[in-house]
Amino acid sequence: MESKKVVGFGGRGWLLMIYQALAYVTFQVFTQYPLNILADLYGGAQLISKIYSTAAIVGIVVQLLLAGVIARSRNVKAIGSVLGIITIGLAAGIMFVPAGPLWLAIYAVINVTAVLYATFSVGLLIGQWFPRRKGTVMGIVTLAFPIANGLLGPFANKVFGTMIQVGPSPSDVMPAVFAGDHMPIVMAFLPFFIISIVGWLIGLIFIKDYPEQVGAFRDNDRSFTPEMAQQMMLAEIENKRTSVWTLPKVLATRDFWFGVIPVGFLLTFSIGVMTQTKAIFATQDLSFLGASDNGYTTLMFLIMIFGCVGSLILGFIDTRIGTKKAILITTVIMILAGILGATRTPGGLVVGMICLALFMGASSNFGVSLACQYWRREDFGRIFTATSPIGNIISSLGPTIIATALYMHGAMPDETGAVIPLDAAPVFIVVLCAGIISFICMMLFSPKHIIKVDNMRREKAGKPIDDELVGRK
Repeated sequence: MESKKVVGFGGRGWLLMIYQALAYVTFQVFTQYPLNILADLYGGAQLISKIYSTAAIVGIVVQLLLAGVIARSRNVKAIGSVLGIITIGLAAGIMFVPAGPLWLAIYAVINVTAVLYATFSVGLLIGQWFPRRKGTVMGIVTLAFPIANGLLGPFANKVFGTMIQVGPSPSDVMPAVFAGDHMPIVMAFLPFFIISIVGWLIGLIFIKDYPEQVGAFRDNDRSFTPEMAQQMMLAEIENKRTSVWTLPKVLATRDFWFGVIPVGFLLTFSIGVMTQTKAIFATQDLSFLGASDNGYTTLMFLIMIFGCVGSLILGFIDTRIGTKKAILITTVIMILAGILGATRTPGGLVVGMICLALFMGASSNFGVSLACQYWRREDFGRIFTATSPIGNIISSLGPTIIATALYMHGAMPDETGAVIPLDAAPVFIVVLCAGIISFICMMLFSPKHIIKVDNMRREKAGKPIDDELVGRK
């Protein structure tokens, strides 16, 4: 239970939350922006989505290989800082290097480092600072996703003017850039690049692995004396080193898979669909939302607003009634998004996208929450170093799955030479199926079984058995 004395998140806690939020912005802008708005410049959405998925899988394999080392590390913050500066350096390449093989290579590498930086190393810090309030904290932090997503497209349209549009070839989409003017691309990225640097500096200067190292308190709970907090931190560091939850044992636990599959699917389709918004919106007449751009700016604004609402509410539910129930509610919203979006109607598409927005931000909450909620604090690092890469390896396929479904029948001449229009219905049918599978998996997920397995492994390792995990909702 949360202490009633806990108020706010503390000054350092807020700085950590800003650090995580801006790391998410870095990840989203420099991996997904080129995939959505600028894909035609670099070879098309299908090529870029394959690079995205392949590179993300490589990054996740690296996570798994380093999982044990990172989980035991006393300086996760330093690892994150190194990954962050490498990612920012590659982001400069994304901005300044023109289209070609070198740009594609930079894009592939940044998809490896950005995952390790934003969703993995900083996420570990969130779990160590806010083990009981992780749902509320992540609900706030993941506002970064809908806000950045809502700003990216309209901002790019403003920078490029009429140069960004859906067209059959790169030269038709961005003639000025192909004529040699690279500045529009630089200017489209520049504000987000500056934000990324600011976030990295905040983490470098103000954040440590544990709040006690900077005079702060876990969960900002000041009911403990500084001396007690220090003792708890030192005990946790020692217990983390001897955790019974090694990676092979985590992967051999059925409830890990019942939990991580829904987390992965929620990420898969929130990320995947958002990488193709321009093309998906073009499948219906949405001019009632705005004639000049077929409703693109208005609908992206609605997605941003509902994404923020969903992230906050689902994060609050996560903290108050438990992660399992929060994920179940989210999978129901995912099912509704699939049903409505598959109707092939303008209204269905709009409401389906709004439902998808509701779980877009929240989908990134649950990897941290699941590991914090149902395992011990000392075991959090071991569990998260499994939930994060496995969830991400599932989600890394999202852009490829969505691009394949979207372009399955459209954007190609038929037997008469006419171009078949794109169809978004297959995209939402896939979302619907994934939502149903996720709901079933979460119903099978059993916190009680995790306790049984934990007790068995602790007894075998000669560790005391207690009731710390009893009552986890």
